[in-house]
Amino acid sequence: MDQNDYDQPTEADKELLAFVVDHCNRWRDWRDTNYLSLWEEYERIFRGEWASEDKTRESERSKIVTPAAQQAVETRHAEIMEAIFGSGEFFDIEDDLQDADQQTIDIEALRAQLSEDFKKDKIKKAIDQIELLAEIYGTGIGEIVVGSEMEYIPATQAIPGVQGQAAIGVIEKPRVAVKLVPVNPKNFLFDPNGTSIDDCMGVAIEKYVSIHKVVRGIERGIYRKVNITPTYEDSQIEPTQEVQQFQDEKVRLLTYYGLVPREYLTKLEEMEAGGKIEELFPEDSAADDYQDMVEAIVVVANDGMLLKAEETPYMMKDRPVLSYQDDTVPNRLLGRGTIEKAYNMQKAIDAQVRSHLDSLALTTAPMMGMDATRLPRGAKFEVKPGKAMLTNGNPQEILFPFKFGQTSPENIATAQTFERMLLQATGTMDSNGMVSQVSRDGNGAAMSMAVATIIKKYKRTLVNFQEDFLIPFIKKAAYRYMQFDPDRYPSTDLNFVPTGTLGILAREYEQQQFVGLLQTLGPDTPVLPIILKGIVANSSLSNRLELLEALTQMAQPNPEQQQMAMMQQQLAMQAAQAQIAVNQTQAEQNRAEATKTLIEARLKPVETEAKISQALTANLPNQADLASREFDKRAKVAELMLKEADIKNKTKIVELQMSKARDGVAGLENQFLEELQKGLK
Repeated sequence: MDQNDYDQPTEADKELLAFVVDHCNRWRDWRDTNYLSLWEEYERIFRGEWASEDKTRESERSKIVTPAAQQAVETRHAEIMEAIFGSGEFFDIEDDLQDADQQTIDIEALRAQLSEDFKKDKIKKAIDQIELLAEIYGTGIGEIVVGSEMEYIPATQAIPGVQGQAAIGVIEKPRVAVKLVPVNPKNFLFDPNGTSIDDCMGVAIEKYVSIHKVVRGIERGIYRKVNITPTYEDSQIEPTQEVQQFQDEKVRLLTYYGLVPREYLTKLEEMEAGGKIEELFPEDSAADDYQDMVEAIVVVANDGMLLKAEETPYMMKDRPVLSYQDDTVPNRLLGRGTIEKAYNMQKAIDAQVRSHLDSLALTTAPMMGMDATRLPRGAKFEVKPGKAMLTNGNPQEILFPFKFGQTSPENIATAQTFERMLLQATGTMDSNGMVSQVSRDGNGAAMSMAVATIIKKYKRTLVNFQEDFLIPFIKKAAYRYMQFDPDRYPSTDLNFVPTGTLGILAREYEQQQFVGLLQTLGPDTPVLPIILKGIVANSSLSNRLELLEALTQMAQPNPEQQQMAMMQQQLAMQAAQAQIAVNQTQAEQNRAEATKTLIEARLKPVETEAKISQALTANLPNQADLASREFDKRAKVAELMLKEADIKNKTKIVELQMSKARDGVAGLENQFLEELQKGLK
C-alpha cells in the first residue's frame, strides 16, 4: 500500500501529539523515580520471587522469600471482597424524589437489568483484580471501556411453507457492553499536581497490546488509518516481571483522558467562523496553552502515531477512569498498600530466616580437613554413604571431620516475633496470630477488643472503596447505558447505594454477639424473630434469602389461624357471658329464698298468737269458777309461751336482717312486710 493511502498528520495533530506525549513523559519520569523500584519489589514479595537487589547483606546466600506479607495481602483481600459481595447484590438503586420531572420508573426492573449486564461483563471479577492490585501497590485503578458486542442466542424458527418442521440455530443480537478493565499502577500516568482523577489535568494508561487489535480498530473506523508497525522498547510496563518478555507483534498504546487545548482538536478557521477568539494571555506567555481547554480522548501508538483525537463523547463529560486508596494518604492520589505497611517487617523476617538457613549450610553439611600430602595421587575426595576412602597412612591422622559451631534456634524465634509485628502493622490476624497476641490476657474481653480493632481497619478501606470507586463506577456505567442503549435504560436521575456490609471476620464476631444475646434472653423472648433474622442475615448460607423470607412469614400471622383465633376468642367471651348469667340467676334465686324465709319468720309470731287465742277459748270447764281459774292459768302459760316465742323470733329476725343487709335486699323485705301488716290490719 502506498504511503499516500494513509492519513497524514496535520500541524494541529502534531502539536496535540507533542502536547500529550511531552506531559506523559514528564509524569512517567516523576513516577518512576519515586515509586517504580518499590512497586517492582512489592510485586516480587507478593509472588515470592527473589532478586539479587533484594539481598539484606552481601554475604547472603539463601534466596527464600517468607510468605508473611503474602498472607497479609490475601487475608485483607479476602475480607474486603467478602464485605463487598458477601450480601449478594453489591448495590441498590433509589429514585431521586427531588427530580423536577418526577418521572416514575420501575426501580426493581432497572436494578435487575443492570445486575444482569454486570454479570455478563464480569464486573465482579474485574473488581476482585483491582482490589488485589490495591492491596499490593496501594492504589486500585480501573478503566471503563464501552463497546458493542454480538450476542448469540439459541433459537428455533418455523420453516416457511413446511408445516411441522423448524430450523434450529442462533440469533445474532448486538449488545452494548460496559467493561471494567483493571489497571496496574505501573501502566498509569497522572498529573502529580492532582489529588484525584478529576483534579488532575489529565491521566493516561499505557500498555502493550497485540497489533491485531489496533488493525481491527482501524478497519472499524475507531482509529485513524495509519501505517502501524510492531515495536517493543520498554518491559517495565508489562503486567508481571518475567525472565524474558514476549516481544513480537506488540504495539505500545497510550490512551490519554484529560484536558487539551481546544485549538488542537478544531481548526482555527472553524473556530474563528463562530466569532473572534479572545486571547487572555499573550502568545509568549506560559499560560497560553492552558487558556481554552477541553476534555478529550487521545490515543497514541508507539509514542509517535496519533490514532484517535476527539472531544469526550460521553454525555456527562466525565473521565472513564476510577481510582481509590487502599489506605488513605491525605492530599495524594496514590495510597498505601498492605505490602508497603509490611515492608520493614518482611525484610527483617527474610533476613533472619536467610541467616538461619545460611548457618544450617555450615553446620549440617559434612566438612573435612585432610593432609593433602598423604592422599593418593589424583584422588577425588567425596563424602558419600558407604564410600571407601584411600589414604597413605592412618585415616585418623589424615582425615578430620569438623563443623563451624552450631545453629542457634533464636533466629527462628526472632523471625516469629517479627511476623507478629508484621501482622500488627497490616491489621491482619490469623487464628494463631490472634491467639498469641491476646494470650497475655487470656479472657474473652481481650479477644473481642482485638477483633473489633481489626474490623475497624477493614471498614476504613471499605469506605474508601465505596465512596471513591464503587458508587462512581455504577453511576458512570449507568450513564453510558442510558446514552448508548436508551431502549433498555431510560434517562433519569437515580441514587446508587452500596450494600457492602461486613467481612467474614466481622460476621463471625457479630454472630457470637447474637448467640450470646439469645442465650441471655431465652427462647421465650418476644424479640426472638428479630434475633433469628439477624443471625441468618449475617450468615454465609447459600439459601439465606429463603430463610429470611420464611422467618418473615412466620412472624406474620396466618389469616386462617388469625380467624380461628378470633372465633375461639368470641366463643370464650360467650361462655363467660353465659356463666355470668347463670351466676346472676342463682343469686336471684338465693335472694328469693331468703325473702321467703324472712317472711315466714315474721308471720310465725302472728300465727302463734292466733293459735294461743283459739286455745284460750276452747275446752273451758262448765263451772264458772273453774273456768275462770283455768282461763287465768292458760293465760299465764300462753303469756310465757308468747314471750319465749317472741325472743326466739326476734333473734331469728336479727340474724336474717344482718344476712340480708349484706346482700342489699333489706329495703325490699321491709317494704313487703309493711304491706303485709297493712293487709292483716
